[in-house]
Amino acid sequence: QVLLVESGGGLVQAGGSLRLSCAASGRAFSLYGIGWFRQAPGKEREFVAGISWNGANTSYRDSVKGRFTISRDNAKITVYLQMNSLKPEDTAVYYCAADRSLNTLRATTTPLHWGQGTQVTVSS
Repeated sequence: QVLLVESGGGLVQAGGSLRLSCAASGRAFSLYGIGWFRQAPGKEREFVAGISWNGANTSYRDSVKGRFTISRDNAKITVYLQMNSLKPEDTAVYYCAADRSLNTLRATTTPLHWGQGTQVTVSS
C-alpha cells in the first residue's frame, strides 16, 4: 500500500512559480512510477507529468513542457513538481498518483494510488 499526500498548492499570479510536493509512505514507493494529474472544473482529469521508479525517465504533457519539472528523492520518499511560468489555464486540483510504471501512468486515468489533491489557482 502506498499513501500519498500532496502539498504546496496555492494562489499565484500568471508568470509565477509553485513547487508541489508529494510525500509518500510505504516501502514500495521506490518501485513505483509517480505522476501528477490535474482536474479543472468541468474538465476530465489529465496526465501532467510522470517519472520512472529510478528517476531516469520523465514524461510531460505538451502544454507544460519547458515550464514544469518533475523530480523524486527516494531517500525522502517524496516527488516534486516545479511549476514555472504559470498560466491561468494551469488552474486545477493537482493530484499525485502512483502506479507500476511511468508507461502505465501515461496510459491510464485510474492509477493504483491517489493523493487527496491540492488546489492550484493562477490569476491573470
